[in-house]
Amino acid sequence: MPSKKPWGGRFSESTDKAVEAFTSSIDTDAHIAEDDVQGSIAHALMLAEVGLISQEDADAIVAGLEEIAVELSEGTFPWDPALEDVHMNVEHRLGSKIGAEIAGRLHTARSRNDQVALDSRLYLRRRLSGIREGIIQLERALIAQAEKHVDTLLPGYTHLQRAQPVRLAHHLLAYREMFARDRERVEDCLKRVTVSPLGAGALAATTHPIDRTFVSRHLGFDGVTANSLDTVADRDTFLESMSAASISMVHLSRICEELVMWSSYEFGFCEIGDAFTTGSSMMPQKKNPDVAELVRGKCGRVIGDLVTLLVTMKGLPLAYNRDMQEDKPALVDCIDTWDSSVHVMAKMIPVIDFKAQRMRAALDDGFVTATELADHLVQQGVPFRECHHVVGRIVASCIENKRRLDQLSVDEYKSFHPSFADDVLNWVDPEVAVERRNIPGGPAKPQVLAAIAQAKLVLDDA
Repeated sequence: MPSKKPWGGRFSESTDKAVEAFTSSIDTDAHIAEDDVQGSIAHALMLAEVGLISQEDADAIVAGLEEIAVELSEGTFPWDPALEDVHMNVEHRLGSKIGAEIAGRLHTARSRNDQVALDSRLYLRRRLSGIREGIIQLERALIAQAEKHVDTLLPGYTHLQRAQPVRLAHHLLAYREMFARDRERVEDCLKRVTVSPLGAGALAATTHPIDRTFVSRHLGFDGVTANSLDTVADRDTFLESMSAASISMVHLSRICEELVMWSSYEFGFCEIGDAFTTGSSMMPQKKNPDVAELVRGKCGRVIGDLVTLLVTMKGLPLAYNRDMQEDKPALVDCIDTWDSSVHVMAKMIPVIDFKAQRMRAALDDGFVTATELADHLVQQGVPFRECHHVVGRIVASCIENKRRLDQLSVDEYKSFHPSFADDVLNWVDPEVAVERRNIPGGPAKPQVLAAIAQAKLVLDDA
């Protein structure tokens, strides 16, 4: 029986239909189809530049590929599952447009191994650039909310226990710092993504006199890969991007966890805008923070995608192995999920109404200025360990007698330790406590204002 395989005469039998379905990557390849076309255009131009194909053939190939790009963008491209992957589908479609003989010249000095490596890098550059812009929008949203709440105080927490007073602006800027690092990781990933792998061939490069730097320059890359074996066997750019995604999704999950808690009646610290919440099918009073919960849930999905690819790669010998076809489903799902999560959060943050009065009232309970009393005694020359013990006794007494720290008199404080000074009550004022922490990175107003100004300056240059 004549071979029906699209790549030649080695086989005497056609592929079993079950194998066609099992090995096909078309569903995922659609995500890199436009990148495949752009990479092929660059390759065709290079082949003509070095004389491996005629300029006339190159012009026909480029024109055909540009028509295919339109079909892909309009959703009219005729995918054929029997052709297995995006590369063969594009080449077959090109042949139907300009003739199989001319279209067949396109694959000169190229393997699907270095071709898919190039497509994937083009895809990653495109998607990571969009995610970077989304993170910038998210940073700006947090900064804008911080500017509104420089004077809003709330308890800071450790172990979900009220710990010390801080400014809401300082709290929001903590998340901005996390997302700024996420943006920097994306920018760092892009340095390694934008290196052209084309020319590595199947694994051992090519004997044809190609110009690898021509392709790199044409595609706006910064150079070419250094080792052909590594080039087709490596998926570090995938893993690095997915690692950055996982870290970023953890950050998104953490802020979403707080928003879920804070929007509950138990906290009452904020209300999320109606456009980003849903109701209950049974309970009419409910306003559920579903967007925040979904982002929190999708974090595990992204981490799972990373683990999937790590496990796939861990036992593979050099160079290319078909196992690596499983890279793109994990990558695409990871990038899609990360991208949508970042952008929906960037839209949700501006429509959150933070309840300043409720946050301030929460400072009245929980002894959040107890540490101030210990610091006060330290300034009187008392060893900190002794101060800690004294203040612990004061807190225990207040709990027993249902009193707050600001309800004790100066004489009562001195009964616990004679070193308490006459200004001790100033030390249990949350406003004063926050302002005392006037060091770089602290929550005092001058430091918060400086942090906002610096964050805005960084984004102006981003």
